[in-house]
Amino acid sequence: MLSLVTGASSGIGLQYATQLARDYHTDLLLVSNQEQELHEVAAHLAQTYNVKTIAHYADLSQTDAAEKLHNFCIENGLQVDILINNAGVFFFNPYIETSIRRIELMLNLHMLTVAKMCRLFSEDMCRRGNGYILNMSSMSSWMAMPGIQTYNATKAFIYNLSKSLWYEFKPYGVGITVMTPGAVDTALFGLSDYWRRVAVRLTVSIPPEKLVRRALKKMFKKKKTDMPGVINHLVLPLLKHLPDWAVFLTMKYIGKFQK
Repeated sequence: MLSLVTGASSGIGLQYATQLARDYHTDLLLVSNQEQELHEVAAHLAQTYNVKTIAHYADLSQTDAAEKLHNFCIENGLQVDILINNAGVFFFNPYIETSIRRIELMLNLHMLTVAKMCRLFSEDMCRRGNGYILNMSSMSSWMAMPGIQTYNATKAFIYNLSKSLWYEFKPYGVGITVMTPGAVDTALFGLSDYWRRVAVRLTVSIPPEKLVRRALKKMFKKKKTDMPGVINHLVLPLLKHLPDWAVFLTMKYIGKFQK
């Protein structure tokens, strides 16, 4: 069994790669735009868990990245049984202060490439009658929050695309699961070390290893969607209907929690 993990050189992607090798003994096709780190991770996982690993450097924000990656698999006789669309970026910026290139990068990486990856690899899976896809959305997909306007919009796209495809793929025996975590304890969100520790203690933030362990269990059960954390389920209805004054207050103070 071969797992393709994007954004595999660090953070949540590294956890996916590690747990798939350690706990499920799958071979790995690891994809990232951090070339040196990627090769180091691939070598370490191969040696530690006795699985076959392939390190494939790619910039998944390029418009033709999905096609190139799919063609790489075909040319090398690689049958992808598990697809983990994990690669992502995050920035907190007023929209008019965000460069067009950064907006374009996020739209391409979170939406265009994910949609194409699902299209190309799911066709192979549906033809075989088996396979698993796991997409990473976010609890922010239900939030209208200034500063992360592009991020939460792209995560909403991933969430709705994945849920719709679940119905399409199920008759073929292919599962697609979308995870919608709240805050995850990685460096992605730019929180200071202090506030990261506070968030974990309050269970507002979840350690990546715990998130990934849960996500893989849900994926192999072919669950449609999952949001870890009881507190997130309790808070979600409030987030959907935040009054305007609360949004403006959040805008005023959120910078204090970042580095």
